Amino acid sequence: MKQSGYNEKIGIFYTAIAYVMWGVLPLYWKLLDERSAAEILAHRIVWSFVFMMGLLLVTQQMKRCREQFLEMMKQPKLAIGVITSACCISVNWFIYIWAVNHEHIVETSLGYYINPLVSVVLGMVVLKERLNIWQWISFGLAFVGVCIITFQYGKFPWIALSLALSFGFYGLAKKLATFDSAIGLTFETMIVTPLSLVYLIFLYGHDNTFLSISMWQAIWLIGAGPATALPLLYFAKGAKRISLTMVGFLQYIAPTLSLLFGVFLFHESFTKTHVYAFSCIWGALVIFSLAKTKRMQDFHHKLIRRSSFEG
Repeated sequence: MKQSGYNEKIGIFYTAIAYVMWGVLPLYWKLLDERSAAEILAHRIVWSFVFMMGLLLVTQQMKRCREQFLEMMKQPKLAIGVITSACCISVNWFIYIWAVNHEHIVETSLGYYINPLVSVVLGMVVLKERLNIWQWISFGLAFVGVCIITFQYGKFPWIALSLALSFGFYGLAKKLATFDSAIGLTFETMIVTPLSLVYLIFLYGHDNTFLSISMWQAIWLIGAGPATALPLLYFAKGAKRISLTMVGFLQYIAPTLSLLFGVFLFHESFTKTHVYAFSCIWGALVIFSLAKTKRMQDFHHKLIRRSSFEG
């Protein structure tokens, strides 16, 4: 019993650390705001791959990596899953870096608040999963929140929805290729590393861009690898020790930190419209997080029995 409690505490610690690291990533990308989003993305992919290969070597997982790579080559479904997840996460990373360095941190936080609800809808549409009444209500509230921003500003929140959709499809693609987190990330970055290297060679060979990189910028660009990989590894280490409900609550640490940084540190606009829209999203997330609890499910079953009796 004590061991179980200890494991849960360790799981909460690792998972919370992962979300805190994701939450402070905007501060990291701001250190590189003089570089283009495409250049930062290319470095992030390349150095993530280098870091992951080094990690697999140190942890003696190279043999297992080779075995799973051969397995992937024999099964088109696994290969398609890795290629799709690599494309989705690359798009997500690019949009996120661009948005942070163009003063849209508040909208990125909105995207990651919406993401769990997008994942539920994708599960319903693609995997034919069924939603209970509370999940429908939470989705409806989130939809209202997005509509408030869209109609009030007359501008579609493409950054938020692009981040939510790309990460949602990334999670869906991961279901097709269920590798260990470390090996999976290695394969994903391996797929897009050649293209990233070609882009960097063209970029630095075409003009004097390379000469404009300071020593500190070079350090930050190389550090993008560990900054990308470590939270994913911590998350994998923590999530397997705690319940999905606890993971669901902890996942809001990251967008909350991003929102606070955007408003209080970088002084981005947060109007009454944002308050109304975010309130709808937050309400939706509270309902969504509680939807799987026994009390809410019991109430849902009572409603179904009552409607069936009346029908």
